[in-house]
Amino acid sequence: MIKTLDKLSAILWRDLLTAIRHRSGFVITIVGVFTELAAFYFLSRAIGPSFRPGGEDYFPYLMVGTGLYTFFVMSAQAFLSSVQQAQQTGTLEVLMTTSTGPAELIVLSSISSFAGNLFHLLIFGLVGTTVFRAATHANWASSLIVLACCVAIALAIGIAAAAMQVAFQKGGALLWLLSSGLWFVSGTLFPITTLPPALQFFARSFPLSHAIDGMRKALLDGQPPTLLRMNLAILAGFSVTLLPLSLLGLSLALRRARRNGTLSFY
Repeated sequence: MIKTLDKLSAILWRDLLTAIRHRSGFVITIVGVFTELAAFYFLSRAIGPSFRPGGEDYFPYLMVGTGLYTFFVMSAQAFLSSVQQAQQTGTLEVLMTTSTGPAELIVLSSISSFAGNLFHLLIFGLVGTTVFRAATHANWASSLIVLACCVAIALAIGIAAAAMQVAFQKGGALLWLLSSGLWFVSGTLFPITTLPPALQFFARSFPLSHAIDGMRKALLDGQPPTLLRMNLAILAGFSVTLLPLSLLGLSLALRRARRNGTLSFY
């Protein structure tokens, strides 16, 4: 465990120094955040103040939904890109011969991109509340607990995408499902209560809708953990179930690919 933490800190520190030396990437990120939030701000103004999903102003409602949803999608992309790059350059088989466990190696190689996505999410929320004056009444205890569960779930989704890429060379299928399908039933743009009952049941079977709903209640409504206990219990259940399962799936996929000689297939 200590060796893993040492490797993690070394990787994060190396990539942080690299990011500092290449500051243009940070500038591009800030410009992108401002552009996206400006689009949502003027969209909410065009729709008008009468549309208040869940009793909230539409701009902060959009900010939380799209910010979290983008975080989940980009987390999957981070892990998938790491595996695909190693397969395409032919380095995955070589990396598997190191003393670091195969699944641990995949996670460590993707962790900096994942941390960058988390940083992007925090900047997104900070700019939305300070520059665009999104109305929030945050309960910070609830917000941090929900965010911790979101990080665990996002890690699980990313690891699952990596496992699918190693096992079937189809990790992009999960990314496609996230980016073009699940947004519709995750409550990103509108409440899932407006969907037909069958789709509402489908939406509540995925962690994304609970994560977005929980963050809105914590950040916009200021609900304390006692009032959010149902949301928190569901998110904790998804976290402690999906993360170990995804790690197990990645380990099995790597073991099978090494045995069949398909590690570099893409």
